[in-house]
Amino acid sequence: MNDVWFVYLARCADGTLYCGIAKDVAARIAQHDRGKGARYTRGRGPLALVAKRRCGSKGEALRLELAVKALSREDKEKLVSVRRFRTIAQLARASSAATTSGSSAARIESGKGAGRRVVRSTKT
Repeated sequence: MNDVWFVYLARCADGTLYCGIAKDVAARIAQHDRGKGARYTRGRGPLALVAKRRCGSKGEALRLELAVKALSREDKEKLVSVRRFRTIAQLARASSAATTSGSSAARIESGKGAGRRVVRSTKT
């Protein structure tokens, strides 16, 4: 079974950035362009792929996607560099390891004030 997932960052025609996950990024971008992808991208196409990162599992891809979506627009713009995308992937893995270690719980919050990475550590 092929469990390789990708996190991708695409630039919409209006200049905004969209982050998502897919097994086949080219097919997913085409789906967005046809208006069949995420609601956010409808009417904002065509999309241009600006960065992608291979992940070993869907869970890893979802954690990385969450970490990217929590960044400010300015920080997302910096991710266009492959080296920086690797760095955020390492941070997402470290955050995941801290969550599953049992000694602390780390989480990235989104919602009001999203764009700032908030990590809270509590003893369990």
